[in-house]
Amino acid sequence: MAFFHLNSKAQDFWWSPRNYIQWCPTSMSLLQIAERRILKVIKTPFEAKYVNIGKCVGGVENKIWTLVLNKNAEKTPLVLLHGFASGVALWCLNFDTLAWNRPVYAMDLLGFGSSSRPNFSSNALEAESQMVKSIEEWRKQVGLDKFVLLGHSMGGFLASAYALQHPDRVSHVILADPWGFPDRPSGNDANTRIRIPFWVKGIAYLLQPFNPLWLIRVSGPLGPRIVQRARPDIFRKYAEAVEDADVAISEYIYHCNAQNPTGEACFHAMMASFGWAKYPMLHRISALRSDVPLTFIYGARSWVDRHPGQIIKENRKESSVEMHVIGGAGHHVYADKRDEFHRLVLEACESADSLSVARNVTVEEKPSEAEERVHELQTEISHTVLGVMQATETLESP
Repeated sequence: MAFFHLNSKAQDFWWSPRNYIQWCPTSMSLLQIAERRILKVIKTPFEAKYVNIGKCVGGVENKIWTLVLNKNAEKTPLVLLHGFASGVALWCLNFDTLAWNRPVYAMDLLGFGSSSRPNFSSNALEAESQMVKSIEEWRKQVGLDKFVLLGHSMGGFLASAYALQHPDRVSHVILADPWGFPDRPSGNDANTRIRIPFWVKGIAYLLQPFNPLWLIRVSGPLGPRIVQRARPDIFRKYAEAVEDADVAISEYIYHCNAQNPTGEACFHAMMASFGWAKYPMLHRISALRSDVPLTFIYGARSWVDRHPGQIIKENRKESSVEMHVIGGAGHHVYADKRDEFHRLVLEACESADSLSVARNVTVEEKPSEAEERVHELQTEISHTVLGVMQATETLESP
């Protein structure tokens, strides 16, 4: 565990950096140990490595922790983006099936897990663009040309943002119970007319400046126990595969989120409140190129609003949009009903494989000038929409 060098006077203060680190029983090495304990369940050989993406965020050298399985398979690669407060290890129940006959890449998003933790912008759209930039730099360094992109929860929001900026790189986008799509309900919404006690509103107002998981860090030695007791349902999902899952998973989640919370701050910048994004993807996905297929996979018992998926399916009439709701699954749909989840994901991947083969067969048939122009216009629209929204937020910022 690393410590800062402080003079004796500074060490006397309980709020000094050194005492804070001692107060939070965590380190990157402990996180790696917790991760290895979970990844032992994977039967497929895999490579775990850091991918250097340079100074693309925060002006410092950044590295993204990456797992690679079945790298040399010929099918379309599948890239996995985890959700908020998560990391690569929580895909442990999915790796073997998804990587059976295709390359699979999973990363700890920048600012999360074992990846570097640079400072992000506090501007919502700038922070989002920084995340997208880090994914694109990672793609370049890994050497992927075109791939299927699967994102869960916050990862689904970022997968959509990436596809908007880099449609040429995604052959299919799979959104698993994605966060950040619906509008935040207005105060006049019939569903929000609930009498909330004044003291609850007061506490909520006071906590607005804080990152969502601040309690884990401020609790010090009690942090791991808080995680373990807060969501026992998550640990039960892994009980059949992971030895002592309640301890192994809770320690992993704790160490993922007790580190410097820069990714969490990025999420805080993008959210209007925990359940909603400042710039909902529902109103932006229309700028996605029409030739990019979308697959939505929702859990029937999830808190995530799935109406945006239906609206997008109805509006993108010229595009391929599939929407599936898995019965009995909650927000962690990839772990709750993994057999059905795997079936739907692999179907989407196979459709990308078929499209790739079709493109290879007709490689000599070049698009017409008119088709090229339409392609360019669609790409320009996706970049312009984001640029206008970012400029608007900059003007509105104090």
